[in-house]
Amino acid sequence: MKILITGGAGFIGSAVVRMAVAAGHEVVNLDVLTYSANLENVASVAQSPLYAFAQADICDAAAVQSIFARHRPDAVMHLAAESHNDRAIEGPLDFVRTNVIGTAILLEAARAHWSELPAERQGQFRFHHVSTDEVFGALGDEGDFTEDTPYDPSSPYSASKAGADHLVRAWGRTYGLPVVLTNCANNYGPFQFPEKLIPTVITRALEGKSIPVYGDGRQVRDWLHVDDHADALLLVLQKGRLNETYCIGGDSTKRNIEVIRTLCEHLDRFAPANTPHADKIAFVTDRPGHDFRYSIDDSKLQAELGWAPRRNLAEGLEDTVRWYVDNGDWVEGIRQRGFHSERLGLVKA
Repeated sequence: MKILITGGAGFIGSAVVRMAVAAGHEVVNLDVLTYSANLENVASVAQSPLYAFAQADICDAAAVQSIFARHRPDAVMHLAAESHNDRAIEGPLDFVRTNVIGTAILLEAARAHWSELPAERQGQFRFHHVSTDEVFGALGDEGDFTEDTPYDPSSPYSASKAGADHLVRAWGRTYGLPVVLTNCANNYGPFQFPEKLIPTVITRALEGKSIPVYGDGRQVRDWLHVDDHADALLLVLQKGRLNETYCIGGDSTKRNIEVIRTLCEHLDRFAPANTPHADKIAFVTDRPGHDFRYSIDDSKLQAELGWAPRRNLAEGLEDTVRWYVDNGDWVEGIRQRGFHSERLGLVKA
């Protein structure tokens, strides 16, 4: 199978690229290479005859159409997105442009490509849209998100992803484009750009900086290792039922402050400082629209396709800390590009 993967130089996308190539699939990595993308993330497969890279913006219709015409993929896995909530607060229109307009342009290019395929290839074609559990809003103290949870996005980011989800379903229902969607839990693991919670804690601790905790740190998240997510995405792409949605969870819900303290304990072992890293924890003003709790019921995915996460959170956090400690050159490369783990997302009067 030849898969066109958008956003393949990003965190989740690169994990899918590496896994797909290892499984023997041809991969075309379409990425515009924004600030959080990094071709070093796919360096391990870059020389493979199964891998090709195409630099383009999904909002550039002509460029996207050209890539479809040149590579003639059997499937699309759409991961390209602006994804950081803090940045969405400061620049919401960038998120609307990429996540909504870009998705619509990609859908149209995919539809044109699909409509010209021979009947047999048309029947095998898939457009897999990768989304987030944040489109469902916040949970209270109990309950889980399911595929039937009503949409209730709280932030510009989650609203833009919700819009993209609705567009994908509309293209499936209106035009018959073979689509499938997934909504995932919070991802973590190697190669994650250090603006999200876990890599922020690790990299700031390694730099001797304070570790910011939004609000009281009692927010609850379901944590999914990126390799487990990539495995699920490829499985859904190949075997998921058309026009269906599958929720992908990590079966690992924890309060943010618990995760942060665990990371600090691992940092004390792998990169000891003069004082315990937890002493650097600083509670700061919460982010506007910060959802309280996420938790995913992924029983549909497990029952239909036999998938389950393989990596437990305790093991995954330890391995992630070790990876960042051992890959200082990768982190330094991020710093050299001008990112210094600064706080974003404060609403200015």
